[in-house]
Amino acid sequence: MPAILRQILARRGVTELQQLDLRVQHLPHFQQLQDCEKAAARILEAILNDQAICICGDFDADGATSTALMVSVLSAMGAGKVSYCVPNRFTDGYGLSPNLVRAAEQQGAQLLITVDSGISCHAGVEAANAAGLDVIVTDHHLAGATLPPAYAIVNPNQPDCPFPGKAIAGVGVAFYVLLAVRAAARERGHRAAKVNLAEWLDLVALGTVADVVKLDGINRILVQQGLQRIRSGHCRPGIQALLAVTQRDPSRLQASDLGFALAPRINAAGRLDDMGVGIECLLCQNYSQAEALAAQLNELNGQRREIETEMRESAAHYVTQLQLDSTELPVLLVLHQEDWHQGVIGIVAGRVKEQFHRPTITFAKGDDGLLRGSARSLPGLHMRDLLERVHSLEPDLITRFGGHAMAAGLSLPPEHLERFRDCAERVATEWLDEQDLQRQIWSDGELDGSCFSVPFVEQLNHLGPWGQGFPEPSFDATFELVQQRIVGQKHLKLVLRSADGITIDAIAFNVDTQVWPDLAIREAHLVYKLQLNHFRGRTNVQLLVEHLQPLR
Repeated sequence: MPAILRQILARRGVTELQQLDLRVQHLPHFQQLQDCEKAAARILEAILNDQAICICGDFDADGATSTALMVSVLSAMGAGKVSYCVPNRFTDGYGLSPNLVRAAEQQGAQLLITVDSGISCHAGVEAANAAGLDVIVTDHHLAGATLPPAYAIVNPNQPDCPFPGKAIAGVGVAFYVLLAVRAAARERGHRAAKVNLAEWLDLVALGTVADVVKLDGINRILVQQGLQRIRSGHCRPGIQALLAVTQRDPSRLQASDLGFALAPRINAAGRLDDMGVGIECLLCQNYSQAEALAAQLNELNGQRREIETEMRESAAHYVTQLQLDSTELPVLLVLHQEDWHQGVIGIVAGRVKEQFHRPTITFAKGDDGLLRGSARSLPGLHMRDLLERVHSLEPDLITRFGGHAMAAGLSLPPEHLERFRDCAERVATEWLDEQDLQRQIWSDGELDGSCFSVPFVEQLNHLGPWGQGFPEPSFDATFELVQQRIVGQKHLKLVLRSADGITIDAIAFNVDTQVWPDLAIREAHLVYKLQLNHFRGRTNVQLLVEHLQPLR
């Protein structure tokens, strides 16, 4: 392996050859996952006794893939009465609520299984217990001070769970529970033992990448195995249809395609309408039906983008005004506008965080009159811990909250917003230092001309999947600008010449068209990624420009 590739891997924590072996036999055993076998035994009992099982999902892509996985696999295992219910983002809020329990009761449910949620849903679990329903919680979110009184809780992030994969997504936890159900069925000689769970790894890969969890060893295995199945044409009609509508070639699929093309379209259903559309697309057995649902998801995603653009411009104006009114930006941005759409605030928070390099919490008014907030953070500030600290300092401020280090959600009454902003800013100021607030662009260094070749890029791609915590390599260098022109209204197409005389194509998306193109600029410093451009039967190397700094 070339030295540059060895260095890239070493920077990402790869110290042994086995870490590049992404076969399923290197996954840790489900026995290490606390309560997994207890949950599996109860699920198998429900299958054997023909009990009605209701999967209680969530309204994001991890929740949708988890729900589709559970419903599909349990049906294949012989469960005759499997249904699902998903909370409505606007009327129900997050997770298993008493309302959702009542909906499951109306479906005749005798066993509730939460996916990608439940660890903080005390009221919902208590309501289910009162109704005589067992609840199995499968989740990956951080646990609070107390756990809900469920029949079984399968979550690697609950206290005392020895499972090594703390970064596993909700769909990964659901997959592990199903592995345990199959093992329990094998002991009982039940036909569920014959189900080949590898057939559902496309869903596991999609949900894992969509939830932007750290691609540690376990997640890299799950994603790689799912990608291989999709590339070879072994995936469900819904994913095939989503690939078609986003014009992605399955045989060349990368993890980034799942995150940037498929996941937003599934998420759009939960953001603007009903996540049931996304789940039904993933459950579809018929390609023509899947095609129609994928087109509907694509249309919803277009609407989501229009709303997001308006909200992002409004937020940017708001923050720019803050800069004009003060010598420096607050350490933490807390933003709210009356007309913002609560289904899109998470995306806007992420965009504002990227633009201004500040942890950001955006609020919109919910149907119940409460403000719903979505938070996105920077390295150095654990967002859920910040909310926990605010809650401990002023217990009456926040109605509910939950989440991860980099992303979290919360609700609070509108009259508490200013007090929340003041308290959250104080905590953030204590926890963040000046260096945390300086934008940094990481590079794997310079490449020589021999690396601008198809074989080298193919070898680089083979070392993936790349993603959160295992970032796709970026490189930097100074190039001569041979040609520059705008394509597609706001994308800059370039022809570059490297220091060693290599001429190569490049593209920079969403540039400032008031600056570019500028033929007076003859040289620039670039941070870029390598990619293969397939056009009219030819394949060539192209630079995907992430940062463009004019020099002269």
